[in-house]
Amino acid sequence: MNHFARLSEASLQLATNVNKPGYDRSKVRVGIVHLGIGAFHRAHQAVYTDSALAGGDNRWGILGVSLRSSDTRDALEPQEGLYTVASRDGGGDSFRVIGSIVKVLVAPENPEAVLAALADPDVAIVSLTVTEKGYCYSPATASLDETHADIVHDLDNPAAPRSAIGFIVESLARRRANDVAPFTLLSCDNLPSNGETLKRVVTRFAELRDPALGRYIRENTAFPSTMVDRIVPATTDADRLAVARSTGYSDDWPVMTEPFSQWVVEDNFSSGRPKWENFGVTFVDDVAAFELMKLRLLNGSHSTLAYLGYLAGHETVSDVMAAPGFGAFIEAMMDQEITPTLPALTGFDVEAYKTQLRERFRNPALRHRTWQIAMDGSQKLPQRLLNTIRRRLEQKKPFDRLALGVAGWMRYAAGTDENGNLIDVRDPLAKEFKQRTADAASVNDFLDAYLSFRQVFGDDLPGNSEFRRTVGTALEKLLECGAARAVTGMTL
Repeated sequence: MNHFARLSEASLQLATNVNKPGYDRSKVRVGIVHLGIGAFHRAHQAVYTDSALAGGDNRWGILGVSLRSSDTRDALEPQEGLYTVASRDGGGDSFRVIGSIVKVLVAPENPEAVLAALADPDVAIVSLTVTEKGYCYSPATASLDETHADIVHDLDNPAAPRSAIGFIVESLARRRANDVAPFTLLSCDNLPSNGETLKRVVTRFAELRDPALGRYIRENTAFPSTMVDRIVPATTDADRLAVARSTGYSDDWPVMTEPFSQWVVEDNFSSGRPKWENFGVTFVDDVAAFELMKLRLLNGSHSTLAYLGYLAGHETVSDVMAAPGFGAFIEAMMDQEITPTLPALTGFDVEAYKTQLRERFRNPALRHRTWQIAMDGSQKLPQRLLNTIRRRLEQKKPFDRLALGVAGWMRYAAGTDENGNLIDVRDPLAKEFKQRTADAASVNDFLDAYLSFRQVFGDDLPGNSEFRRTVGTALEKLLECGAARAVTGMTL
């Protein structure tokens, strides 16, 4: 891509088939700090905010914070913060350059700079996409993991935190000391009741530091819940080349995504917010029903496709959906096992939503890798699959397809595929999975090894005979005949 000019304010003016920021970026002020400046945020919340800035309100520029790697900062800084969102479907690609990110900081390089940014009185919103594991909580209990290494460190070193929770609490303490109003904390991660979960872990951490600080945060800080939805695969070098050839400039950090985007937000902000509702955001009094629908139908199906599809030898979700039996399997799982667990959504067409989801999964232009979706399963499984199973157990109804998804995760996380090849399992518990399953001599041993992880399965499921029987049967099928035949056997 050396013969293409690097994306910048100047090179952007030469591009003709690209939607450009419709505002003077030099006048934009930082009003939002975003923790976890990854691809999803840049394809979702930053796009809505770019539209709000174009609408004339320049108070809502985004300062992004990377809590681990410098990759995003290193790519965006030479591009003056600009990057391309490429929306892809069977009809081709469309391109939009986003200008809402004003600056990116790398927390490990300079924690104090991040804390100073968070304490700035102009900052009214701190949003997060740090993935489930970034909350330093136990997925089974949805409460703070007080033994987490980063939490222990941050309690001992409040002025030099490592975790998102540590940065949030220290900056709120500084704002309180300086008589600056607290910001709104806006979780955009796939957690059940994400605002409530964030409030629980933040206030508990603050209480451990100082009970009065914990009480102050609980009483004065807004934690709206949200539901976010857009499929965003990891960007590849082939994607970068395709963007360069289509736009005429090189972009080191474009985002590849689908045309669909949805954001439902509880309207609970303590210090103002952009008028996102003018640009497609839905504000509601209670997000819970939307969130549950998305976690169970989209995320639960996605994880099931990822584990079973990877084991069956498929690289992408669209490949999995095109394979014999998988489309029918997912449709039946959605209709028969997931939908009956959902609350009523007045005025919302759930049947149309499910049809749309399956069409999105089949989008061949996205190339969303099963391996990418399979990451961090121990953090995702409770809200995506296990809570749905809990509801089916309460209803005394079958959950064989959901159980096959759980069994697929167990088979995948053990680290060896159906051909004996090693799997690069990315999970906080990956080493422990391998250690505990290494000596399993039977399906029951294998199942017992996984159910010993109470932080995943809680205290209820390991002792539930129906859960053990159904997941054990699914495991036997996977081990005997493989994922592809197990899936097709359920759709005959």
